Amino acid sequence: MGCTDALVRLYVAKPPPMQEFLALQQVAPLLSGQIQQISSHCGNGWRKVFNVYAKLVFALPTPWQPDLQGCATWQSWRDRCLLQASSETSLLFSAPHLPALSSPTTARTLHIIAGRQHARALVASGELTAPLDWLDEEFALNAERRLIVCPYLDYRQLSDVKIARVAAIAAAFCYDG
Repeated sequence: MGCTDALVRLYVAKPPPMQEFLALQQVAPLLSGQIQQISSHCGNGWRKVFNVYAKLVFALPTPWQPDLQGCATWQSWRDRCLLQASSETSLLFSAPHLPALSSPTTARTLHIIAGRQHARALVASGELTAPLDWLDEEFALNAERRLIVCPYLDYRQLSDVKIARVAAIAAAFCYDG
C-alpha cells in the first residue's frame, strides 16, 4: 500500500487483516481516512504502525524525507499524506525488491525492514539475498542497497531514540556513495 515510486519503502511481514489488503497484489495508494479506518478495524497495533512510520518519516534526512506538504507535525502528515499517492512512502508485505546496483532507483530509495525476525525469515527463505551487516541484535544494514533492518514499528520496540538511530544510518548512506 502507498506510493508506487516511493522514496521510503517499509516492509512488514503481514498486511492488516482486512480483505482488501489480504488480497493486495500490487502497490495501491490509500485514500484519505483509510489509515483511521484500518486503525479502527484492526486495533491498536496497526495504529502504532502508522504513528511510528509517520514519526520515522519526520526524522529522516534529505534525500529520503518525503515532501511534508506543509504539515507541521507528524500527526497531521500521517492523517493527510502517509501512504497516499503523493506521499513518497509505501508499506509492503513482501520481500524487498532491490534493483541492480547500477540502477538510479537504488541510490534514491530507502528500504527499511521492520523487525529482526522478519528480516531473518526473509534471508532463511531465500527471498532476501542482499548480505546484511548486523550492527547489534536489533539493527542491520546493507549500505550498497540502502537497506536498514530495525525493530518493529511499535513504541516499545522502535522508540524515539531508535528512530533517531534509523535516521542516522540513513544519513550515513548519503556519504557512502
